[in-house]
Amino acid sequence: MNDVKAIAPGQWQWSGWLTPKGRVIALFLLLKLDEQTLWLVVPDADPAALCAALRRFVFRSKVVLEVRNDLQVEGRFGAPVQAHGHALAADGSGDIELDMGSGHAARCLRITSTSTASVDAHADARWAMHDLEHGLPRLPASQAEHWTPQQLSLERLRAFSVKKGCYPGQEIVARTHFLGKAKRGLILVESPCPLEVGAELRTENTALGNVIATADADGRHLALVVGPLDRESSPLTINGQSVREAALLDGLAR
Repeated sequence: MNDVKAIAPGQWQWSGWLTPKGRVIALFLLLKLDEQTLWLVVPDADPAALCAALRRFVFRSKVVLEVRNDLQVEGRFGAPVQAHGHALAADGSGDIELDMGSGHAARCLRITSTSTASVDAHADARWAMHDLEHGLPRLPASQAEHWTPQQLSLERLRAFSVKKGCYPGQEIVARTHFLGKAKRGLILVESPCPLEVGAELRTENTALGNVIATADADGRHLALVVGPLDRESSPLTINGQSVREAALLDGLAR
C-alpha cells in the first residue's frame, strides 16, 4: 500500500498488504536492495501465506517470490553500525542492517545467514513494548483483516500512500483520507495488570473499542486499542480495572 518507486535502492519503508475492502492483512518492512530486488521483513504474519497470496498477482515470468528460510532476523538495543533512518547498510558478508530506533531508544535489526544470537524472552518483550509505545501495531492473527490503515494510525509510520493507485483497497483508503472520515485510530493505554487482545476499553457508560495488541515487560503492561479519536476525557477501564491513557511516541516513521 506504499509506492515502491518512491524509495531508492538501499532504502526501506513501512508498508503492508490490504484486502480489497482496505483492511490490513499484514504490516511489514519493505527493503529495496537494488532495482531488481525487494525484501519483505514480516514481523507477525505468516510469510508463507503472504507469499502465496502475492503470487496471484505475478504476471511476468521473470518475477520470483520466495520465502528466505536461509535467513534470520535478529534485533538488539543499541545504535546501528552504519544504517541510519531509512538507509539500510550491507556489509561484505551480505548481512543487512536496519535502523529501528527512535529518539527515545537506539535499536537495530540485522538480517543474516550466520546468526549466533540466542532467544531472549525479556529482550523480545522490551522490543514489543517499544513498538507499541511508538504506535507500531503488532497484529496477532486474530486482528488481521479487521482494520484500515487509518484505524491503525499507520500515517504515523508513513506506511501507506493516498496517491499511489492500483493496490488492493486503495480506493477505500484514499476516500477515507480525502473525505476526512478517519474517526478512529490507535489509543495507547497502560494497565497495572496484563491485558488480553479483544478486551474492551470503556468509559463509565460507553464502549470505546477493543485491544488489538499487548506487551508486558519490566512490570509494565501496555495495550493498543482502536478507538474514537474525538472523545471527552474521562476515566478508562478494561475488564473493570482502571487503565491510564499514554501519549504515543514518535520516531519510527521511515
